[in-house]
Amino acid sequence: MFKGITNLNLDGKGRLAMPTRHRAAFAADEGQMVMTIDAQERCLLIYPLSTWLIIEPQIDALPSFNAQANRVKRMLIGHATEITLDSAGRILVPTELRSHAELEKEVVLLGQGKKLELWSQPNWAAQTEAFLSDSNDGNLPAALEAISL
Repeated sequence: MFKGITNLNLDGKGRLAMPTRHRAAFAADEGQMVMTIDAQERCLLIYPLSTWLIIEPQIDALPSFNAQANRVKRMLIGHATEITLDSAGRILVPTELRSHAELEKEVVLLGQGKKLELWSQPNWAAQTEAFLSDSNDGNLPAALEAISL
């Protein structure tokens, strides 16, 4: 399970040093992972390869005559890129994906269970502020209403 938040910097070549605590999750896949864009937010999603291989067929099985499903397929599968940790524990974020997520130097890596999200620091700060300022309209999913924190 990926959890926690880490502020990092991309180097001049677009490489990111994967935090040590996350590297073990990629070890079973020999450092291989899949990076793709989020279909709803300006961030990137990073999955261990074995996890992506379970998720990808589910996305591909979405109905082809549903416009929304086709958009999700195009975004997630169309932008999916296999990447590998190098010997120094870094990953190269492809230019097209960096552009989509508006990644420059300062980035935020956010653990989200089976995946990591990669945000530009300014976009993450704006997203966090939006979460905090959003009024709770009482429309929580039933599953959340049953959780006690």
